[in-house]
Amino acid sequence: MKVIADVCVVPLGVGVSVSKEVTACERVLRESGLKTMLHAYGTNIEGEWDEVFAAVKRCHEVLHEMGVQRVTTSIRVGSRTDKPQTIEDKIHKVEQLL
Repeated sequence: MKVIADVCVVPLGVGVSVSKEVTACERVLRESGLKTMLHAYGTNIEGEWDEVFAAVKRCHEVLHEMGVQRVTTSIRVGSRTDKPQTIEDKIHKVEQLL
């Protein structure tokens, strides 16, 4: 099943700046081969359900390997059966209506 997910991975206990950890996670997502779009408070990911969740799992694994003891992730997932839809389709539709 194809999904579009909005994912926010938060490493806890690493200090105020989390850019190093966010970069590591973003690298994992990009290397997964999934379509991604980084934004200010997370990443949109487009792909098959199992591949998306495997990539999020890998983010957790990499952060733990970096010494982060606690990681929390918020995920919103959408799927459709009536038509195929991409991240760009969703953005374009709203911009069109503006």
